[in-house]
Parts: sequence; C-alpha cells; structure tokens
Amino acid sequence: MSDRSSIEWTEATWNPSTGCDRISAGCDNCYALSLAKRLKAMGSAKYQTDGDPRTSGPGFGLAVHPDSLDVPRRWRQPRIVFVNSMSDLFHAKVPLSFVQQVVQTMRDTPQHTYQLLTKRARRLRLLSSRIEWPENVWVGTSVESADELHRIDDLKMVQAGVRFLSLEPLLGPLPELDLSGIGWVIVGGESGPNARPIDAGWVREIRDQSIAQGVPFFFKQWGGRTPKAGGRDLDGETWDGMPERSGHVAV
Repeated sequence: MSDRSSIEWTEATWNPSTGCDRISAGCDNCYALSLAKRLKAMGSAKYQTDGDPRTSGPGFGLAVHPDSLDVPRRWRQPRIVFVNSMSDLFHAKVPLSFVQQVVQTMRDTPQHTYQLLTKRARRLRLLSSRIEWPENVWVGTSVESADELHRIDDLKMVQAGVRFLSLEPLLGPLPELDLSGIGWVIVGGESGPNARPIDAGWVREIRDQSIAQGVPFFFKQWGGRTPKAGGRDLDGETWDGMPERSGHVAV
C-alpha cells in the first residue's frame, strides 16, 4: 500500500499496527475490514493474521509491526500523517510498550504532524498517564452517535497538542456538544454498498456549534456508495478548517 493518502484531512498514512475488532455501530461497515480481506488474498505480509469472525475477519486480526516503526524517519519532506488507518493503536491487544515505541518515533520526527484516532478512548485515557505526548501529535476519538459521547469526556483528560473529534460515520444528531478543550471537529457520512444516510440537519447543527465555540470545522463527505459519491459541499461551500500545525496544548 502507498503511504500517500486520499483522505481529505491528511497527507499520508502510517500503520505500525494492523487489524481491529468492531465495538460499536460506527464499525458496522468498516472499510478497513473489507480492505484487509483483499490485501490478505493479494499476499500482503501485514495482513495474514485472521481476526475473530464475530468482530473482525480475514487478514484483520490485530498485529503489531515493529519493522514499521522507522518508516516516518525515512520521509524527507514534512507530512501530516494519519496513524493507523487500518487499526486502532489503543486496541486491548496492543501492548503499552509498543504504544510507547510508536510515540517515541513521533517524538523523534518533529517535522511531521501526526493524527492519532481511536474509538477506545477509555484505554487512551488510562494509558496516557504513562505517556508524554509530543506537541506534534493530535489525538482524537471517533463519535458516531449520542451513545458514544462518553468518549469525548475521556479524550478531554488526555494532554495532547491538539484534541480532535471525528464524527464519522455520523449516524444521528449531536445537539449539545461541549467542545471545550477540543481543537478540531471532522464530520463525514458513511460510504460503501451498505452506507447509512446522513441528515443535512445533523451536519449543520455540528457546524454551527463548532463556529459558535471557535473550533475549526472540516466536512469530509456526504458519502454514499463511494466516498466521493455525494461530494463535499455544505450550503454551497467546502469546509476545510484545521488546527495550526505548530500545535498547542488545549486546556
């Protein structure tokens, strides 16, 4: 797989671990699970571990890849890097020692800006007491519906350069978001053959809350059968808000 990314809010991907298990409704149509199955069939070495068929699948069992730890050190130009597009670094099967090695790589490469996203915000919070986050790391959590708002509370207890929310796939309204301590909000609709619809009213409500609370807002996609099927325009505009890359500690 190429390191370059087609994801609108990043420039490159880096997967020091691969594989995951579905834990909430936002995982139901996981693109990474389907992609891992294809990669296994193609013989990709990183995708030969099978996961539990009830929550994972072929090629999508959790695996760590120490040989990938030095990849960002070989990139000559500064990049915005999405960490683990094909996994979750805070999966229970990822040892703390390996998480710390990943963080050390990020610390050793301050020319890059890293975006680390997890659905396992509780483990993120618990392990962060043993991690000193470099300022070039943005740490975020995914929230697909009001049922998962507790993840934001856990995220707010993590001392990171930027804390951010990925509200994708957005499956319901989030009318009372408290964005104190949050430095960035991403919203997106689901894509794929079984994509669930997103309501424009939900997106506008989050946009307006972000603007009112002074938080950069990024609208990634409406979704549909393909990621680009519905385009990205919201009320005749594209919304590409992002934090400053220099980083700051939100308090």
